[in-house]
Amino acid sequence: MDYLFLLLGLAVLVVGAELLVRGAVTLAEVARISPLVIGLTVVAFGTSAPELAVSTISSLHGDSAIALGNVVGSNILNVLLILGVSAVIVPLSVSSQLIRLDVPIMIGVSVFIWLAAVDGAIGRGEAVCMLLTFTCYTVWLIRAGRKESDGNADDSNQAPKPSLIRLSLNIAILLAGLALLVWGAKMLVDSATSIARSLGVNDIVIGLTIVAAGTSLPELATSVVAAIKGQRDIAVGNIVGSNVFNLLMVLATASVVSKSGISVAPEVLWFDVVVMVLTAILCLPIFVSHAAVSRAEGVVMLLLYATYTFLLLAASQQFPWASNVKSAFAFGFFPLVCIVVSCLAWRDRNNTKDHTGSE
Repeated sequence: MDYLFLLLGLAVLVVGAELLVRGAVTLAEVARISPLVIGLTVVAFGTSAPELAVSTISSLHGDSAIALGNVVGSNILNVLLILGVSAVIVPLSVSSQLIRLDVPIMIGVSVFIWLAAVDGAIGRGEAVCMLLTFTCYTVWLIRAGRKESDGNADDSNQAPKPSLIRLSLNIAILLAGLALLVWGAKMLVDSATSIARSLGVNDIVIGLTIVAAGTSLPELATSVVAAIKGQRDIAVGNIVGSNVFNLLMVLATASVVSKSGISVAPEVLWFDVVVMVLTAILCLPIFVSHAAVSRAEGVVMLLLYATYTFLLLAASQQFPWASNVKSAFAFGFFPLVCIVVSCLAWRDRNNTKDHTGSE
């Protein structure tokens, strides 16, 4: 039965992602908002619902480690694994808005979380500031998206005003897709956990792999389906928007409902949070280079995630060398990758400018 539910959960995930992407694309057309803004808001917030539920419930139960680990781990997985897989399947074009605004915001918020956690906890005061920032960011995104669409509509034939029935139908399709995503993810995680335990895998490894990845399954399914269907703004916007939502909404909500805020262990602060910040920084040079994520860059992301996961598992088994290798990865190898990718992006950008100038 566990294997059957595993396959069924995967099937439900795929169907849910298909409905969510289809509903989101049509909703963008009906509401005169760009697919990128829909990806950054409606799709991103919807696919992050599992992270919000898990982190909030964990925080209410006094388990702040799960609440923090869920957010940090999901943000790392979203970029390195999900964006990497999507780019390997179909190279992804990147909107200039992401490069100019949304990715710098994701980097800034990630750095803020690290600075806020240096004292060992993320308090309610800091969480309230994060929630206010999230509200302003979301309102600005929607208003800017509507203004841009209205400006484009002025330059061409004005589209007829959508009917209430059509709008309601597309919202229903989107919500149905979201519900199937959450249900499929839960079914997949529960069955995979049961199978892992029956094979003798301990709870620590299960938590670090299956459960941590489980809350990001909706993002994975949605971005991969969107990339295959050619909706690349939704595929990339979903990742960036989910990461911002995880930090400013999910982590902040967990901090507010917790009695003493979210405590941050030193080993998490100086490894996992640092890797999360570096992952956000890595997005900028990759996106700037040709305004796209190539298959080769997707492979690099996947290798980085595989290394990160391997080090997590090694540390959980308390290998004596794990601590030193984790430090070397977070403060040596990963920053070096960011520098190399930045230099390559700068070179490609200059070559493009020179080629354009010579023409």
